[in-house]
Amino acid sequence: MSEASALVTGASGDIGQAVCATLAGAGAHVLAVARSQGRLADLAARLGGSVTPLAADLTDAAQRDAVVARAARPGRLDLLVLGSGMYARSHDAAVFAAQFDANVHAPYALLRGLLPLLVAAQGQVVFLNSTQGLAASANVGQFAATQHAMRALADSLRDEVNSLGVRGASLFIGRTASARQAAIFASERRDYQPERLLQPADVAAMVAMLFALPPTAEVTNITLRPRLQS
Repeated sequence: MSEASALVTGASGDIGQAVCATLAGAGAHVLAVARSQGRLADLAARLGGSVTPLAADLTDAAQRDAVVARAARPGRLDLLVLGSGMYARSHDAAVFAAQFDANVHAPYALLRGLLPLLVAAQGQVVFLNSTQGLAASANVGQFAATQHAMRALADSLRDEVNSLGVRGASLFIGRTASARQAAIFASERRDYQPERLLQPADVAAMVAMLFALPPTAEVTNITLRPRLQS
């Protein structure tokens, strides 16, 4: 992975920070993208020069184009990790539109903009999906629908670009210890026991494993869940 160039979206979240740290620790240069400039600055200060922070709202076309332009500066992109998005439990149509924009349209548009770089490098895309993208639970239909949509986009992309040397994997993640998960447990009036959940480092290790596969192999879909079911 040494000298590889990676771009991670959702980099300010618990999982995104772990992915950035793991990739940087393996020798990759990481362009860390998220909305929160403060959290990105803290991440870059902790990880050093191997991480370049870039604050951007990917639902904004101009800011999205700026991310593509920044990613093109090194001339190659070996790995794209799509981990940005929003989570809301709602039956409101406006909230559904916002979730679709953040979880589907924005990452899809970014991916299409970065695809020439990935093709040139014969790189890889990892879609950080949710187990809700496999089977939807009650009251999360809007979020689950966006995850199902991203699964379809990932499957379609794979058929489009495999012959060009680009790999694509969807990682369907179960409950992971994070600020978001703590809030979900609180909303469910359940005792939050993070030690019983997946850890952000577990997800990051799987991303690194996918990228480290020999060029003759491809993993398409992985479900990662806590060993201890809560």
